[in-house]
Amino acid sequence: MPSVAKPPAGDRPLKTLERVLSKAGVGSRRESRSIVAAGRVRVNEVVELDPDRWVDLERDSFSLDDLPLTNAELVYVVLHKPSGVLTTLRDKEERRTIYDLLPENLRTLRYVGRLDMDTTGVLLLTNDHALAERMTNPAFKVPKTYRVHSTHPITPSDIKSLIGGIELSDGVTRPADVQPVTADGCVVDITITEGRNRQVRRMLEALGNEAMALERIAFGPIRLDSLKEGEYRQLTDEEVAACLGTSSQDQTAFASQ
Repeated sequence: MPSVAKPPAGDRPLKTLERVLSKAGVGSRRESRSIVAAGRVRVNEVVELDPDRWVDLERDSFSLDDLPLTNAELVYVVLHKPSGVLTTLRDKEERRTIYDLLPENLRTLRYVGRLDMDTTGVLLLTNDHALAERMTNPAFKVPKTYRVHSTHPITPSDIKSLIGGIELSDGVTRPADVQPVTADGCVVDITITEGRNRQVRRMLEALGNEAMALERIAFGPIRLDSLKEGEYRQLTDEEVAACLGTSSQDQTAFASQ
């Protein structure tokens, strides 16, 4: 870690930008430096590329990926995303987005793991950047389960291929778990531990098949339960703890720090 000069003289509470990010739960100090260098952080609405910049916690404003970064209470929401709704903050064509389904006080939350417009199901939103990183980093192998309605039956040979890994344009997929739902093989649950763009759809296409409907029914420990399309709910303490890999008691203690 490079050495950092002492803060400028004065009576204001100054910290380096990397320290602000790490304390906010964005990631480690090293990860925070990389995030700043990637141009993802703004200070007073201007992109800042220097992680060693001294900032004023009381006077400066901060954002990560265009979402406000504050020390506000951590919020965790699961939305049952409907078909035809975009997973994006803004759309140039003014099409409906997931944020149109949320009240004003939840519209600063960051979505975790994009779903394409035609895919429905579990969508996590939070202002906890550390949890978001854990849920999306391939190193943690967080399982995502999709219920697939396919054009043609998914045969035992197809299942064997999915379990072994499918060759895609961006490399071979990790082994998937496949559980038939209907006897005709046209509805199956496929669990993957990656998050490539349109991955499940592309896997079926590589088998000469097509997903007519795709619903993410689980993301790690998070399930829809009785949520109807377009509805949302707060995650339970147990779900949050499971996402972070801690016990609910650990999570309660962490939140009180």
